[in-house]
Amino acid sequence: MSKNSKELVFKFVAKITKGKVMTYGQISKKLEINSPRAVGQILHKNVDPKNIPCHRVVFVNGRLSKSYAFGGEKIQKEKLEKEGIKFIGGKVDLKKHLLK
Repeated sequence: MSKNSKELVFKFVAKITKGKVMTYGQISKKLEINSPRAVGQILHKNVDPKNIPCHRVVFVNGRLSKSYAFGGEKIQKEKLEKEGIKFIGGKVDLKKHLLK
């Protein structure tokens, strides 16, 4: 993973607005990074979660990350709910909140 890839991911994720989420796959496709997993690895090393809202990145089915780097899945869900994100069956309502 290049330093350039990290910077691209961080800049891209910083633009995800409150009330919206994106998937690891969407980000990897838009930035031409070889895998969604690589995006997750980059975000797990986020040094500025206040300005790079990695809690707004979810799995393709709307599931949250059990290994969310800043407190786990429960904290990620709390942050999203505070921003108005709705959940259905424990997953983000992607029909309503997915940024395209």
